[in-house]
Amino acid sequence: MLLLRRAFAELVKQFELLTEDSDLLRAQYREFTHQVPLLYLVLSCNAVLTSLIFSPVAGFWLCSVAALGLSATAAVRGIQWSRRRGGNFTDAEIRRHIQTTGRLAILLSIGYMAWGMILYPLGDPAAKSQLLFCLGLTHTCTVFCLMPLRSAALWAATTSTALFTAFCFVAEPGALVPQALMLALLSAAMLFVLYRQNRTFGDLISSQRELRQRHLVTEKLSEENKLIAFTDALSRLPNRRALLARLEELGGQQRPAPDLLAVVFIDLDGFKLVNDSYGHEVGDLLIKTASAELEAIRPDDATLVRIGGDEFALLAEGNDAGRRAEQFARGALRALTLPMMLQGKQVKIGASIGYASDDTGDVKPLELLRRADTAMYSVKATGRGRTQAYDPGLDAERARRRKVGQEIAGGLARCEFDVVYQPIIDARVLSVSGVEALVRWPGRPEGPLSPDEFIEIAESNGMIQALGMFVLERACRDTAGISGLRLSVNVSPAQLSHPEFERQVTDILALTGFPPERLQLEITERNLIEHPERARQSIAALQQAGVTFALDDFGTGFTSLAYLRSYGFTCVKIDRSLIKQLETDPKAVYLISGLIQMSKGLDLKVVAEGVETAQLARMLRTSGCNELQGYYYGRPGELSAIFSAASPKASVRNTA
Repeated sequence: MLLLRRAFAELVKQFELLTEDSDLLRAQYREFTHQVPLLYLVLSCNAVLTSLIFSPVAGFWLCSVAALGLSATAAVRGIQWSRRRGGNFTDAEIRRHIQTTGRLAILLSIGYMAWGMILYPLGDPAAKSQLLFCLGLTHTCTVFCLMPLRSAALWAATTSTALFTAFCFVAEPGALVPQALMLALLSAAMLFVLYRQNRTFGDLISSQRELRQRHLVTEKLSEENKLIAFTDALSRLPNRRALLARLEELGGQQRPAPDLLAVVFIDLDGFKLVNDSYGHEVGDLLIKTASAELEAIRPDDATLVRIGGDEFALLAEGNDAGRRAEQFARGALRALTLPMMLQGKQVKIGASIGYASDDTGDVKPLELLRRADTAMYSVKATGRGRTQAYDPGLDAERARRRKVGQEIAGGLARCEFDVVYQPIIDARVLSVSGVEALVRWPGRPEGPLSPDEFIEIAESNGMIQALGMFVLERACRDTAGISGLRLSVNVSPAQLSHPEFERQVTDILALTGFPPERLQLEITERNLIEHPERARQSIAALQQAGVTFALDDFGTGFTSLAYLRSYGFTCVKIDRSLIKQLETDPKAVYLISGLIQMSKGLDLKVVAEGVETAQLARMLRTSGCNELQGYYYGRPGELSAIFSAASPKASVRNTA
């Protein structure tokens, strides 16, 4: 009994309109829009044909009016469905259209069957035969055209078959049984085909939906992968790949006017030191903070990009791109030079910024990026901490600097460099108390360059560490045998920030046997301002080994004496630019005297640089300078020349 109930319930379910699957419902609707007009056309034609067959024997109302009513109703519905092709309907509207059409098609079929039953007794054998044919055709066509909708087709098949069978038994008992059986068999065959077709149709729709969902998932993954590929993981800004892709895309477009494109290239100054001093976590936080600062001032119609490491770029598009890029560059410089608080630590960095715009309208986008990079490189090579617009002359200068940088590496390998010495005179007894080691490049094949030119290039391309260690080792070897002579060697900020600096200095001292207490390393205030923590670490480590430190170019910066004392300096060297003012500005003597007295109050020895005349020497000795250095006492030269000439000159100047 339970099995029968389940079977009956399953049979009833087949007659229900399934609306849960929206995709299947819409697919059935699309098929309906093509097949239902055909159904109504067949009904109209059969109604007209039946009317013509029975018009001689049937009355006007029974024949013509009934046929006209059936045909008109079918024609109107057929036209309505033809117009629905391609329409955009909601699921509820589609469900209503399908249900209405299914019911109406069944009613029209039933009406046609009933009309045929009334006409059948009035006709002759030929007319009856033709009517049976039309009824069978109508039944078959109705089921066939409603096949996309299983419930409607089932209702049509069962209803029409039942009516036709009843008609056959009532009209001519026994005579029309074969026709009834044939129609029943035909209906059964059509229902079998209907079941398989609907099952296949449903599977097809399900497969299409699955493929569509997989395609959507694939597209989503593709978009996510593209987003990952074109996004910097740390800053969440577009990355270098995204910038290059956009520049290539712009390169394939025609720009209708000039100044529609500009590029800004930013390099953070001091990032590596922060990363090395405080660790990668603080370094990453610095990048995030800098990214947020730059994003906050990013102009509209511009894309901020993290190129990689400590480099950023801005691509400005649209009208007046050059001016907006310049304004951004200046704002970025201001924002990045302000101190930042990172995990309770105050960090100060800077930026070297270059920018280039398409003023002529014919510069390729990738060339703009190169030009902005060239302008940034020029800033980095000439002091950092400013902005620079691209100029064609920068390309030649960059090529020259690159060539000189390559020559420095080769020159060290071929021993083209030399070390000369300038005496440092004890101001009290006018005797040589020390020498300052200075590098020269006499062996350069294309002619010598001044130290101001090649040292700065060596600092920018990373060769300064090798060059500085060459000078230190040569000077230690040359002066190791001169008892009591203090050796001063300049150290650039790039050297001091090198992670191997302390170890390399102590290795050279051990290798040459030079006493550490006789070595004085000279650093500038720039070391303290740019890399305070790193400077403190290096100075403390080498002081523990016995090396002393002097602050070079003192008086030209902003460092306080108390601050310098905290680093453990034992000496300050007053910059030559201040010393030179003594010759032209009477008030300068008070400034120099004040610096000397304050330094001595902190137990700092004072050395005056740039002493070129006897008058300057007397004034500085009177002011209390401990030591003097300058052309008046000797130009940089061979070590032997200093000691063969210095004592007599000192004695002459002393008697003077």
